[in-house]
Amino acid sequence: MPQNTSLDVRPLASGDRAAWEPLWQAYLEFYEHTLPDAVSDLTWARFGDPGEPMAALGAWDDSELVGICHYVLHRSTWASGTYCYLEDLFTVPAARGRGAGRALIEATAAAAREAGAEKLYWQTHTGNTAARALYDQVARHEGFLVYERPLD
Repeated sequence: MPQNTSLDVRPLASGDRAAWEPLWQAYLEFYEHTLPDAVSDLTWARFGDPGEPMAALGAWDDSELVGICHYVLHRSTWASGTYCYLEDLFTVPAARGRGAGRALIEATAAAAREAGAEKLYWQTHTGNTAARALYDQVARHEGFLVYERPLD
């Protein structure tokens, strides 16, 4: 399938919640995860708060939202500046292979550079082969594994 050159990638605005919600829920379903509505509401509110270090981008094909990306700027003990963590990236199945994921990554990289970040990084599941095929083209895997420990 050819790359889509008509994509418009831009920060999500307060009026985009209805378009964002189905993609957010599909992303959570992809990773077999559920969140309380209050967490999704808080996440959405944070995107619109200029005091928060997180933001959301959307990839639009005409008037349809076909991809979302959330990122967080944070300090690091390994840098004097900030790092940018691309926390969530999701494209609707019909848009995969058409450039939406790449466009969202590039827009996140541009936002990170504009914010003075020194590095952009993200993680994915080892079995997410479709995403990893793209990630291997736009970044390098440094070999680190991620461990999680719930704190409840």
